[in-house]
Amino acid sequence: MRRITRRAAGAALAGAVVLASLPALAADKVSVGVLRFVSSGGLFLAVERGYFKDQGIDVDLKFFEAAQPIAVAIASGDIQFGVTALTAGTFNLAGKGALKVIASQGMEKKGVKGNALIASNESYAKGFTSFEKLPGTSIAITQVGSSFHYQMGQIAAAKGFDLAKIGLKPLQSLPNMVAAVKSGQVDGALIAPHIARAMIDKGEAKLVGWFSDVAEYQFGALFVASKVATENRDLTQRFVTAYQKGMADYAAAFLRVDGKGERVVDETAKSAAALVGKHVYPADSADVAAPKVIESAVAVDEKARIDFADIERQIAWNKAEKLVTPEVDAKAFVDTSFAK
Repeated sequence: MRRITRRAAGAALAGAVVLASLPALAADKVSVGVLRFVSSGGLFLAVERGYFKDQGIDVDLKFFEAAQPIAVAIASGDIQFGVTALTAGTFNLAGKGALKVIASQGMEKKGVKGNALIASNESYAKGFTSFEKLPGTSIAITQVGSSFHYQMGQIAAAKGFDLAKIGLKPLQSLPNMVAAVKSGQVDGALIAPHIARAMIDKGEAKLVGWFSDVAEYQFGALFVASKVATENRDLTQRFVTAYQKGMADYAAAFLRVDGKGERVVDETAKSAAALVGKHVYPADSADVAAPKVIESAVAVDEKARIDFADIERQIAWNKAEKLVTPEVDAKAFVDTSFAK
């Protein structure tokens, strides 16, 4: 019996030596396009907490200055995934088969402050103090067909005036929008909350109102190149699984409220905010960045599920504005089977 035991132990040791000498399986490397937005916090948490590594994925984050270039980069093969806003250009590329929508990102929801309409100090002093005062103003957006463009259309519809009465100024990037408001080149801008709050706190702009006080909608999504989704479904599913864990952490950290409806700020929120802040405010220390992240956190679905009906409404509006081609059909590129 002792000889048998020694032989078994020897075999086990030899097996362990062989296994140790084998190279580790290489992780799947993917590039992900993203903006430095708090609304992308679910992605950042999944990266920082190792959820992608747990799924055997090595993520390389590529930062952009506007949403549309991310969709273009996916279509060209420069990146495989993207987390950003839905735009007319994205719908057109998706309609041509270049990419798919497989999960959600941020949303505008009543009671949660999301994108803000801000006014230049000069324009505010002259009376641009409410949504109703928008007709006759000039408003900066990133691009024609951007999520900001769509939101301005929703504001106009809700307030009962023609969108054409607003002078929309596509300035191609967020830094250009900020500069235009600060210098008074435009009357205002509809912009992400973390940017709006920073400008307001510095006295560079005035708050006109929050979009979520006017309407609700799903403004962001997780995209993937169609080739990746069809030829490597396993990788795509593993990516979504890790991303969903990050989104669940985001919701647990930032979307809890107390009995007065105020956002809960505890260690769960602070630790998550510090991780998100590394990407949104890379020049700030954790203790400076974290409060800004918590204050600017938008609503999300904790499972990153897609609001298909809302995407169809967005496409319909863009078609009516002749920004999306008639043949674009959400059923062809929105895949709800990954995020359930």
